[in-house]
Order: sequence, then structure tokens, then C-alpha cells
Amino acid sequence: MYKENIWLIIGEIVAPQGLRGEVRINPSSDFPERFLKSGQRWLQSKDEEPQKVELLSGRQIPGKSIYVVSFLGIDDRAKAELLVGKKVLVNSNQRPKLQEGEFHLLDLVGLKVKQVSDGLEIGEIVDLTSPGNDLLEVQLTSGKKVLIPFVKEIVPKIDLLEGWAIISPPPGLLDL
Repeated sequence: MYKENIWLIIGEIVAPQGLRGEVRINPSSDFPERFLKSGQRWLQSKDEEPQKVELLSGRQIPGKSIYVVSFLGIDDRAKAELLVGKKVLVNSNQRPKLQEGEFHLLDLVGLKVKQVSDGLEIGEIVDLTSPGNDLLEVQLTSGKKVLIPFVKEIVPKIDLLEGWAIISPPPGLLDL
């Protein structure tokens, strides 16, 4: 289930770094190369169209999940400060290749959810959160939303081509 021309948020610019125009990015991507390799990225403020920018270089701050990057044309602290709060984007066609059993969030959202026990559809995946462990946010057919740990024991099968996820929730999980 490939979705074209959809913007993926990979991080947010949180602060300038130094005096030469570098910025700090708080990542929302598990792929470090998106902040380390040069190439096109896009920046977006609320209610604006994404603006193309060229990432020149990047590095991770040792011991932290923050990246420091430099963009073409952003060469002083004042210009860097203007970028604070902007989202850093890539196009969905720039998604890295994944290993078997790995999924892009964009592919999971919208999947129908069925239970192993009876095969009945119980809802739809609407989001994925990562407060430490990945949790699928599922909108049940009853209208209630539940968080389901995204682990093999509870979500044993994902079929992107058919558009569904099979779950085997422990007793009481769907009643929370």
C-alpha cells in the first residue's frame, strides 16, 4: 500500500546552534541518515506549503537524540532563529527500505483491525505513538479509541496488500 506525494514529518527545528546558522532538530524518525546525509528536505510552518531546502551536513549530539544540521543559505544565527518551530519533511517516495517485520507509520494508518479469535473486524488503526514502546492507536467500531502494544505477541500479522492487521489482545485490553 504505497502512498505517493504525502509529506512525512521527520523532525522539528527546536533551536539555533552557535553563530553560523546551524539548527537543532528533534527527530521523529528512526532513520539517522535523514539528518546526516546531504540532499533535499522541506520545511513547513503551520498552514504553509512546504518549502524546499538543501541540507548540507548534519551530526548527532553525543548522548542525545538531537541532530545539528546546516542548510544552504542559512549562514548566521538570525536566519537560524527564523526556522525554530518549523517541521522538517520528506516526501513519502523517499522512505528508506525496511527489514521484514518493519513498517512505516504511513502504511499502518488506515489498516482494518481483526481479532485472531473470530476474524471479525473491530476497528481501524488511526495512529502510532512511541512513548517508550510503539503503541497502535485503534478506533474501535464502537467509537472508543484504545492503545495496543505493537509487539509480535499481540499483533502477530500485518497484511499491507489486503489492508488489515490481525491482533490477539490479552483479556481486558480492549475493555480499557
